[in-house]
Amino acid sequence: MSQLQVCSLNSGSNGNSYYIGSEEVGILIDLGISARMTTQRLAEIGKTPEHIAAIIVSHEHGDHIRGIKTFQKKYYTKVITSQKTHSKFRHPILNLAFFDEQPFEVGPFSIQAFKKHHDGIDPYSFIVSYQDYHIGVMTDIGKICDNATEAVSKCNVLFLESNYDSEMLENGPYPYHLKNRITGGLGHLSNDEAKHLINYHRSEALEKVFLSHLSNENNTTEICLNTFLDLGLKDINFEVAPRTGISSVWKKPLDEIPTLDNPSTDIRQASLF
Repeated sequence: MSQLQVCSLNSGSNGNSYYIGSEEVGILIDLGISARMTTQRLAEIGKTPEHIAAIIVSHEHGDHIRGIKTFQKKYYTKVITSQKTHSKFRHPILNLAFFDEQPFEVGPFSIQAFKKHHDGIDPYSFIVSYQDYHIGVMTDIGKICDNATEAVSKCNVLFLESNYDSEMLENGPYPYHLKNRITGGLGHLSNDEAKHLINYHRSEALEKVFLSHLSNENNTTEICLNTFLDLGLKDINFEVAPRTGISSVWKKPLDEIPTLDNPSTDIRQASLF
């Protein structure tokens, strides 16, 4: 049976990459791990580098783009990003396209990019849609904004940043300037802020949340996961995306995905701006 498959290949300040694919075509949101590691982790889910039709880049920080140069040199994979983000790349891109604030398509997927608060030059989050099934990729979010709340309200699956536990960060070893960078509105989202997004803005159709981009120093898998399990939302599967390996693979049979004939939320027409 044909399936939509979704997973994290790696998530954290040591490297981020998120896979969304059908049987025929896959895309990566960011590629912040090495080309060799990417190839190995794709193989773990039964995919090859040639299966990847595009790498879509959220912003220019190294933990989101580190693997692109070598991977693209070997496989000539298309890279899609904003023009401003591309201006910060330190190496040439061989097969390049730009997105803007309009939905664009890669194979069977429609992708909506929307602005977020982070200290990159032009940072974006994404909703990737297969028919009327929507996967949000929302990491490196400095603060909750209208774009974020509206996106969460549309999604069936989410990669949602839950970077730090506030108490651990406050009492931890980071210097003041780094703590301020994380919490100052252009850094990262805390467990409690991410919990607020789920508790108050989730779609009734939300099935799966990958809690993503956890800090190694200011969070733990147990603290993060318990924050969300405390909500008592038994219809949602919460999972912490690992910093050093792949997550589980969320699988959705294509025959269970609504078509766009009678869409509940047609992302191709909806505007997040």
